[in-house]
Amino acid sequence: MTASTPVPPTAHHDAPAPAPVRPTTPWRYGVGMFGTSIPINLIKGSMLYFYVDLLGMDAAIYAAVYAVYGILDAIDNPIFGYLSDRTRTRWGRRKPYLVVGSLVLLGAMIALFSVPGSVAASATSLVIWFAVFAILSEMADSLINANYGALLPELFPAEKKRATANGVRQGAQLVAMILALGLTPILAQNVLGCSVTATECADPTIGYSRLAVIFGVLGVGVILYMAFGVRENPAIDSEERPPFFASIKQIVTNRYFWTIGVVNACYGSAMAIVLNGLQLYVRYTLGGGGLEATVLQVAVVLGAIGMLALWARAVRRWGAERVWKTALPIAAVAFIPIYFADSLLTAVLAGLCIAVGYSGVLATNDLIMARVLDDDARRHGVHREGIFLSAFGVLGRLNGLIVAGALASLTVFFGYRNGNDPGEDPATTFRVYLSVYPFLLLLLGTAISRFVHVPGWNGSRDDEATEDPDGGGGAGPRRERVETFRGDLGD
Repeated sequence: MTASTPVPPTAHHDAPAPAPVRPTTPWRYGVGMFGTSIPINLIKGSMLYFYVDLLGMDAAIYAAVYAVYGILDAIDNPIFGYLSDRTRTRWGRRKPYLVVGSLVLLGAMIALFSVPGSVAASATSLVIWFAVFAILSEMADSLINANYGALLPELFPAEKKRATANGVRQGAQLVAMILALGLTPILAQNVLGCSVTATECADPTIGYSRLAVIFGVLGVGVILYMAFGVRENPAIDSEERPPFFASIKQIVTNRYFWTIGVVNACYGSAMAIVLNGLQLYVRYTLGGGGLEATVLQVAVVLGAIGMLALWARAVRRWGAERVWKTALPIAAVAFIPIYFADSLLTAVLAGLCIAVGYSGVLATNDLIMARVLDDDARRHGVHREGIFLSAFGVLGRLNGLIVAGALASLTVFFGYRNGNDPGEDPATTFRVYLSVYPFLLLLLGTAISRFVHVPGWNGSRDDEATEDPDGGGGAGPRRERVETFRGDLGD
């Protein structure tokens, strides 16, 4: 149904009640983020280092490909979300895409980090190989996350269980980051392969190739375990399928799209820059290798895990909106100390500052988005979490353009091209890249967040308007369906 189609008060009694659905446990759903995070963190955290510093691709060319990567990443998101929202199968709306996407991601990621010698020897072939498998990996990741993220508000309509599931998700993501970010340098350079600085290292890329296979199989296994344990809401099958252009129009005219969406894009761009450049920061600014990069990254992630429980407690006490608006400026200021670090110890201390702000935004972002999805479904009487999240993802995933611009600026302003031609002062180059750029992006996000009023189930002006604004009655049936599913879940 749509918001403009009146529904008789007794219409929902005429249809047969859906069979009771056993609840999906917050743990079974939340652990899926461990699987979704391992592949993409390996890709985002090592792709720049692998192709530019190890294989010698020009940084400006890498930036150009990454810009295309970012544009396609933004375009395919709403398409995947739209298809998912309209899908009706015996296995549910989201599960088929999770299964297919994970298998495609596995193959593309392994190929991305397994460059044949003949390809690596040709600059043109290397760029083509990188472009094909980086973009294919991105599309598979988009397909997975468009469906995985859309499940959160559907599976857990009650705020308490939703917060629990999100807590499990974020904890699982941080554990995955320890493996795919923190341990990758030492595993790839010291355990499974060798370092580029070692005198007897014939192929410094082999460790990353082996790690891509291990992390790919592990991540996909966890995604499949989660997907086959998810039980979607069968009541949604009777809903009218959301139209594409009407949905896009309603979404882009929604004020939250241009406020919360841009704030999330600033945050996502800042973290993407950090993931791309941390190994290079350690090499050129700190003069370290795989061990030092691992120590720094593990320290940051462990610090974030430790702070996550405190931020979650703050959310329960003061609400997601207030905590979100507090965490953003803390996250911005936290990037200042990393600029002045000149040793592993001072970098770790600066990294712990970053962990404080990072975990605060991590603990609140998805809760803020879920509230926006609730508000949309209540107003328009249709579940379209996939396309709505994906439309927001257009802004967030355009961070590829911002990262590409940041990378290109390293060549323009600092002369950095690759590992063979790092410019006159690569130490300062990556101080700026890892500190100044994220600070400015988060400062912009903080400023915009001051103008945001987040909708909620109760206690806000937006929530008091339970009837459809067009008078169509779409909100009523939506609320009844949610309450029915909530009862099934025992919430």
